[in-house]
Amino acid sequence: MNDFDGKHVVVTGGSGYLGVAVCEELLARGAILHVPVFAPKELDRFPFRDHARTKVRLGLDLTVEETAARFYGELPALWASIQIAGGFSMAPIADVALDDLLRLMNLNAVTCFLACREAVKAIRRSGGGGRLVNVTSQTAESPAPETVAYGASKAVVSALTRGLATELAPEGIWVNAVAPSTIDTPANRAAMPNASRAGWSAPADIAKTIAHLASPQNTTARGAIVPV
Repeated sequence: MNDFDGKHVVVTGGSGYLGVAVCEELLARGAILHVPVFAPKELDRFPFRDHARTKVRLGLDLTVEETAARFYGELPALWASIQIAGGFSMAPIADVALDDLLRLMNLNAVTCFLACREAVKAIRRSGGGGRLVNVTSQTAESPAPETVAYGASKAVVSALTRGLATELAPEGIWVNAVAPSTIDTPANRAAMPNASRAGWSAPADIAKTIAHLASPQNTTARGAIVPV
């Protein structure tokens, strides 16, 4: 399937475990990728850094408004932007400092907001509609103990998704999100060695759902928070 053939797609957080799986899926379907990366060390595990259809931009902090605006403003006509960049931490509420909450809000909510806002401007330049796909969390929908701050930051992502879907639908810009359970990554396995992995999500499987929501084949789904 080459449904992304020649289409420009941004993947924030593209060098992470889920991001790599999404990039692999999109490249297999013909996309031209634009991957903003904060630190050079993130590229150590990114296998597509030298791919002919992957454009990596180093040193970009997407919590900074001017940086996000400049990155998206320099892109060619954009079809889709996929917001994976974010962070996670957990602690009982009594142990959560304000700085902890603000850090998660920056990593999850602010990066998503700025990327979506600037992506909309870039998609509008193409004049042909497009797609936004965000990554929220099932924790935002069904809270779990010791994840209040994380869940709150991801709840902002869910609210952004629903609000933008309504606002942008008349322009043919479909906005959706996936809400993973625990993702089956080496880091999570190391952090939770005794946990049952029966309900964990494989990055490659989540990537297929994200790619469908971001594709021209998705002509109906908007405003959805898809559990994966």
